[in-house]
Amino acid sequence: MLKQAVIIFFIVIICAGNSTFCQTPGVNRDKRKIHITQTDKPVTIDGILDEEPWMTAERTGKFQRVTPTDTGFAKAQTEVVLTYDKSNLYVGIICYDPTPGKRPVESLRRDYTFMKNDNFMLFLNTYNDHTNGFAFGISAAGAQTEGLQYDATKVDYSWETKWKSAVKSYDDRWVSEFSIPFRSIRYFGGVSEWGINFGRQDLKNNEKSAWAPVPRQFPHCSLPYVGTLIWDKPREDAGLRFSIIPYVIGKVTRVNETGETTKWNINAGLDAKMILSTKMNLDLTVNPDYSQVEVDKQQTNLDRYELFFPEKRQFYLENSDLFANLGTERVRPFFSRRIGLENPVLAGARLSGNIGNRWRIGIMDIQTSRKEEIHAANYMVAALQRQVFSRSNITAFLINKQVFNTTDDETFTGNKYNRIAGIEYNLASNDNRWNGKVYYHQNIPEIITLRDAALAANISYSSQYLSASMNQALTGSGFNAETGYIRRKGYYQLNGSFQYKFFPKESKLISHGPGVRFDTYLDPYSSFSLTDREIQLSYNFDWLNKSAFSFDFRENYIKLLAPFDPTNTGGLQLAAGEGFSWNEYGATWASDNRKMLNVVLTGRYGGYYNGTKLALNSELNYRVQPYGSLALVTTYNDISLPAPYNSAKLLLIGPRFDFTFTDNLFFTSFIQYNNQIDNLNLNLRFQWRFAPVSDLFIVYTENSYAADILGGNEVNPYSGNYHVKNRGLVVKLSYWFN
Repeated sequence: MLKQAVIIFFIVIICAGNSTFCQTPGVNRDKRKIHITQTDKPVTIDGILDEEPWMTAERTGKFQRVTPTDTGFAKAQTEVVLTYDKSNLYVGIICYDPTPGKRPVESLRRDYTFMKNDNFMLFLNTYNDHTNGFAFGISAAGAQTEGLQYDATKVDYSWETKWKSAVKSYDDRWVSEFSIPFRSIRYFGGVSEWGINFGRQDLKNNEKSAWAPVPRQFPHCSLPYVGTLIWDKPREDAGLRFSIIPYVIGKVTRVNETGETTKWNINAGLDAKMILSTKMNLDLTVNPDYSQVEVDKQQTNLDRYELFFPEKRQFYLENSDLFANLGTERVRPFFSRRIGLENPVLAGARLSGNIGNRWRIGIMDIQTSRKEEIHAANYMVAALQRQVFSRSNITAFLINKQVFNTTDDETFTGNKYNRIAGIEYNLASNDNRWNGKVYYHQNIPEIITLRDAALAANISYSSQYLSASMNQALTGSGFNAETGYIRRKGYYQLNGSFQYKFFPKESKLISHGPGVRFDTYLDPYSSFSLTDREIQLSYNFDWLNKSAFSFDFRENYIKLLAPFDPTNTGGLQLAAGEGFSWNEYGATWASDNRKMLNVVLTGRYGGYYNGTKLALNSELNYRVQPYGSLALVTTYNDISLPAPYNSAKLLLIGPRFDFTFTDNLFFTSFIQYNNQIDNLNLNLRFQWRFAPVSDLFIVYTENSYAADILGGNEVNPYSGNYHVKNRGLVVKLSYWFN
C-alpha cells in the first residue's frame, strides 16, 4: 500500500512540475479584457442605464456559448458596462431576448437555483489566483444571489453580504444594475488587474453563455477561464472598517415527550466583522443563535455509517474552504457542524484572509458552554496555505478540542482533549483539467503510529470527451477526529471512475456515453482482505430540450464488520463476519426543467444483503412564476428480508412550498414525513429582509408522531392519533450596522 501511495505521489508531483502548469496567467487572461474608469457622477440603482457614466463606459464584446456547444456566439447576446466610485463597484447589464415568450424563473426568492432561472452572473477573481473569488447574480425577475467561490469551479451560495440591484423588463430585453460595496469583498491593494467573467443562462434558447470563453465540460463560474478587468488606477488598500449585526430573539417551546411545561425565553447576541485590510478580516460572534437557519432535509438512513448534512450557519462560511476542504468528503478532520448543535456557543472568533500574494491563513476559536451531560469545550482550528506553481497549494493545519471542568466529574468518560495535525498538497493545473490531492493527517497522542493516521492520494482528469479519476486512501483504526466527519475507520480504499461522451452532430441529443465506477475497501489489519466492493456500469443521455436519461448496473459485496439491521429499524441484526453479494439495476429520467411542471424519477431494484429492495425516488417541481414554487420530494424503499429479519416499507415524503410576496418578503412551508423514525416535521418560515442583510424571521417548528401513512407494517405498526412531540415558535430581529 505504501509503495503504491509513493508512486501516485510522485506522479502528482511530476504532473504539477510540468511546465504547462507553471504559467502564472490564466488561460484566457490575454484574450478578453475590459477597462474600468472612476466616476464622480452619481449612479442610481434602478435598472435604467441613463446615467452619464454608462454612456462613456467600455462595453463587453459578444458572449460565446458554453452549452449546448462551446463554439460560436450566443443567440441571446448580453452587454456589460462597468464603473466605480470611491465606495462601490457598479455593473450595468443588458440581456437581449430575441425569442418571444415568458422568461422562466422559479420565484423572487433569494439564492435561486441557477439551472432553473433565466439569470446573469458576475464572477470576480480579485486575488488573481484562479481558485477563490466572489459571485453575484440576478434572475430575470430580480431575485438576488451571492456566493463565495472556491476550488476554482465551486460556489457556496449560503454566504451573504451587503449589495444592491434592480431589474427592468422589456419585450426584447431585460436590464439590471449592481452596486457592490468594496467593503463587501476582499482584494489586494495596489493591484491594477482583477480576473473577471460574466455568465448568462437563457433557458428559452437552452443556452448558457459567457464573455470569456469556457469549455463546456466546466461550469461557467470556472475561475481558470476568467478574462481581465483593468482598473484606470490601482485599487487602494483600505483601512480598518467594521460592521456589527446585533440580534434579539424571543422563543416559546414545549416538549410533550418529557412532560415539560411551556418555556418562554428572550435572548440577544451579535456578530461583528472587522475588515483589517482589503484582504484580511476578523469575524466575531457572541451568544449566536441559529434558529432561523433552514431545517435539514431528512434522509432515509439505510447506511451503516453516519449521514452528512451541510453547514449553513453564516459565521462559519467566509474563507471556510481553508477548513472545510481539508481531507475528502468521507474523511474530514474538521466539520464545523460538530460545534454548537448539542450545547450553546458562548463566543467565537475567526481571523482569515491573505498574507501577501501567495499565502492564506485561517484561525478559528470557539467556546461552548455546558448543557446537561455535555461538557463545555474549546474548539480551535488553524490552517496556513501556500500557493505553488500556477494554481496548486500546500496546506498545513492543526485542530484542537479541549474539554473543561472534567476533573471533579466522575461521570465523564470521554477524552479531555483531541488533536489532529496534517499537511496536504492540492494539485490544480492551469487549465483545470488535472486536479489531485495528497494528504497526511495524524492524531497527536503520546505515541505517533499509522493506526492513528489518515493518508491518501488522488488525481482526476477532465476534458470535453473524457473524465477519469483514481483515488487511494488509508484511514487507521485509531484515527479519531472528534471535531471532524469520519464515515469509517480501519480501512484501505481504492476507487476510480471513467466516463466518455459522444457529441453527435445535427441531433436532438447533446451527448451520450458510457461510464464505469468502482469502489473497494480492504482490511489492512487482516492481510488486506476484501470488506466492500461496488462496481457500476452506466450509460447517460442528455437532450437539447434539457431532459436526461441514464441507466446502470451495480454489483455489490459487503462483509459486515459489526452486526447490522439493513432496515435500520431496530430489528434482528445480521451477524458480524457474514458476507453478502448482490446485483441491482437502476434508471433515472429528468424532464425539461424549463417547463412549469418538471419531474425527476429514479427507480432501482435488485438484491439487498440477504433479501431484495425496490427503491423509488421522485422530485416534482411546479412553479407559479414569479411568486412561488411547489416541490414534492418522495423516497420509498420496499425491503424484503427472510424471517426472522425485519422487512420494511419506508416512506419519506417532503412537500415544500415557497411563496415570495416580493423580492424582500418570503414564506416557506416545509413538511417532512418519515415513517422510519415515526416523525412528522413541520417547519414554517417567514422572512422579511427590510434592509440589506437585515431580517425579521418568524419560524414555527413542530415534530409529531403520526399514524402510519402506509397503513401499518412490521416495522411501524403505530396507528394512534396525531400526537405532538415538541413544538416551538421563534421571532428574531437582526440589523447590519456599518
